[in-house]
Amino acid sequence: MFCRNIYVENFRNIESADVDFCEGTNVLIGENAQGKTNLLEAIYMTSLGKSFRQGSDKDVIKFDSEYCFIRNSYTDDTRDMEISMRIFPDRRAKLVEQNRVKIRRTSEIVGGFKIVLFCPEHLSIIKEGPAVRRNFLDVAISQIRPLYIRSLQRYNTILKERNALIRSAEENRELFNSTIDLFSDQLAREAAIITNYRMKYIEQLKGHVLKCFADMTGDREIPTLEYISSSKLYQEDCFDIKKCEDAYKSLFFGHHDREIAADSTLWGIHKDDLEINLNGNRARIFASQGQQRSLSLALKLSEGEIIREECGGDYPVFLFDDVLSELDSGRREYLLSNLKDKQVILTCCEKNNIHTDKLITVNNGVFI
Repeated sequence: MFCRNIYVENFRNIESADVDFCEGTNVLIGENAQGKTNLLEAIYMTSLGKSFRQGSDKDVIKFDSEYCFIRNSYTDDTRDMEISMRIFPDRRAKLVEQNRVKIRRTSEIVGGFKIVLFCPEHLSIIKEGPAVRRNFLDVAISQIRPLYIRSLQRYNTILKERNALIRSAEENRELFNSTIDLFSDQLAREAAIITNYRMKYIEQLKGHVLKCFADMTGDREIPTLEYISSSKLYQEDCFDIKKCEDAYKSLFFGHHDREIAADSTLWGIHKDDLEINLNGNRARIFASQGQQRSLSLALKLSEGEIIREECGGDYPVFLFDDVLSELDSGRREYLLSNLKDKQVILTCCEKNNIHTDKLITVNNGVFI
């Protein structure tokens, strides 16, 4: 995977930029708030269809502009590809095209241009709450399993409708009784599919994380990963979609009074977690900050290795947003030593002896 060029108009502080990249290490250098991260954000959006920052799509449009436009020209194996995206401030939908053919749903581009993003927020993935780790899994799996994101979208839609029905149960018990089982049945099916995908992905992830962490620490410490089901499902059942679905049905069908009292669905994949342990202890609680950062780095590098395995040996594009300044010298050296045979686009304020195949200076939204 190789991003040849990114072209943007009216994207945050960037009025217009047309930036070519090489296949090795591309460094965007400049002071803070000059537009380095904004360019990475534009690249990211052509991969996942949305920003990695908080806010809505229209927030990326440059102030007082009528639209913003992004075009990513990249090479996938031997094919030259193009994804473009036009966003308007007064519309909810984006105009998305792949090779100049209109895409009906933005989610359909996911898995085309594959990336791994590593930014300062990811350094806290270990110590933050379960939602951060679920998002890590969702983004990683979506890029290699297109059906996963569709199942996740269906799950979230059904969950929203089921919760609305639960909240209205006291006022209209007849409607609740006649429809709740239909929503429960659909939710159980999607929950089983998503749980199965996550369990299989974690099995792939374990070996890569163990190796990365061993390389960083000299085999002194052993990390382990485990999927924690909020629904208390048996691990072996999570690998069998039918057994997993039946387990979810028993929960969704059998505890209506408790859910009505809580005004929401009490079980499901939206409450699950990826538990990361170090030497048998929960890393979130017992690991030092340095150990947590090593684990975060191992997770992101392992994400790239799994994409390579699933895509015939082709690495994704790695986007590193100002993480070098957050890492100590040992972890920084390890990260930089792992950039061979990969296209990397990274941002920094100072070059600091980074090997650079292409250096791009950024000043107030201008890229030189």
